[in-house]
Amino acid sequence: MTLSDAPSEQKPWPALYALCIGFFMILVDSTIVSVATPAIMEGLHSDINGVVWVTSAYLLAYAVPLLITGRLGDRFGPKNLYLVGLTVFTLASVWCGLTTTVGMLVAARVLQGLGAALLAPQTMAVITRIFPAERRGQAMGFWGAVAGVATLVGPILGGFLVDHWGWEWIFFVNVPVGIIGFVLAWRLVPSLPISSHQFDLVGVGLSAVGMFLLVFGIQEGQSYDWGQIRGIISVPLLIAVGVAVLGVFVWWQRRNRREPLVPLVLFADRNFSLANVAITTVGFSITALAFPLMLYAQAVRGMSPTRSALLLVPMALISGLLAPFVGRLVDRMHPRVLAGIGLGAFAVSLVWLGAILRPGTPVWQLLLPIALLGVANGFMWAPLSVTATRTLPPQRAGAGAGVYNTTRQFGAVLGSAAIAALMESRLVAHLGDAGSGMTGGPEAAQQQLPVAVRDGFARAMGEALYLPALVICIGVAAALLFRNPHVRTGTASETDAVPAAR
Repeated sequence: MTLSDAPSEQKPWPALYALCIGFFMILVDSTIVSVATPAIMEGLHSDINGVVWVTSAYLLAYAVPLLITGRLGDRFGPKNLYLVGLTVFTLASVWCGLTTTVGMLVAARVLQGLGAALLAPQTMAVITRIFPAERRGQAMGFWGAVAGVATLVGPILGGFLVDHWGWEWIFFVNVPVGIIGFVLAWRLVPSLPISSHQFDLVGVGLSAVGMFLLVFGIQEGQSYDWGQIRGIISVPLLIAVGVAVLGVFVWWQRRNRREPLVPLVLFADRNFSLANVAITTVGFSITALAFPLMLYAQAVRGMSPTRSALLLVPMALISGLLAPFVGRLVDRMHPRVLAGIGLGAFAVSLVWLGAILRPGTPVWQLLLPIALLGVANGFMWAPLSVTATRTLPPQRAGAGAGVYNTTRQFGAVLGSAAIAALMESRLVAHLGDAGSGMTGGPEAAQQQLPVAVRDGFARAMGEALYLPALVICIGVAAALLFRNPHVRTGTASETDAVPAAR
């Protein structure tokens, strides 16, 4: 079947609801483990270095193959890849809960990450193909609301499950959700037409090796003090080789005259390129925000992990309420206005939070900038995702979604590494040698710090938030350069969209 054989009638909204179940689950799983880390250490008799890999292995296995899995959706159909990914993720969750050693748990998390990588790009690809360009904003608004709420649910759900049933249940809870999601996706998501593709095996190999070396080097650099790993292998060497291999990958994509893994013509679209820059800064800043805020709440304020996560309730609620409304506006307004409001609000809220993080700050004062973060989330996701995908032709929806998800995840990896290094630096600046290593693991936040060091610790965490605020300003600049997609240009990419039911 070719793309011209696409069905004329779709039921896009039920399909979107079904897809968002799996998307929600993998986003929750990116954060849920952090709350359970002390319980996993105790249950599996492991040290912190072993348990850190429970999260690192998942993020690596999730981030590295995204370019490839997005393209696989173009070749074999996004619904098929989504169902395979959801099955792999659900079965891996069972394995995670049944493990008896930290090594087995890390291996199971790798499989989970691969399932997430198969699943994630297909949600955007299906939205791009079953919603016409002029109605895609509402769909992406709902998709963005799911992402915003998932940031809250992970830590809270994780704390509740660990407190009541044990760490294994943060994985077992995925099983009924995965089964329900599979059945709904099987019944409600359409089997979209595909076209025959010649898979770029050289591109697959280069992208996988380059992404692994780069992501591993950045993600684990702090663990090795950005120095030697083993023998002549060092973190800077891994990063340099990763960049070099990705450079060869780009050269090969340009040289490949058949079917490249990532069609570079995607980046000829100004809005697609700028939206990828912006979403990279969003991935960076959202990840970088969580670490200092949660450490402050637990180590300075003495809050439990669950109570700390509850600080984010205003953000999630406001984001969930605003995102569908903004999604409708995206279909009519210039995206630079909406994305500019969201990204600008994000920068302001981070600076505001950084300025008031002190031991005695009343909780209600903390909730004000956190509420502004909800406004930011509500205005960011839909304009950016719609701007990136609006002019993609159906046969490139998977490739475009793969690139977009890769840049977002890569930004998150950068944010995680950069904020860890900056928090350490600011702690040493405020507390001297006593501050070194205070953020080295979750055990740092299990007990409230002594009164004498709370002020210095709080100031260090607040100053660390200025970094993601600065980075998100790059996203603001990118958004302000968007072209208005509502001005018809008559391009084939706009007229080739698969029609949806009205």
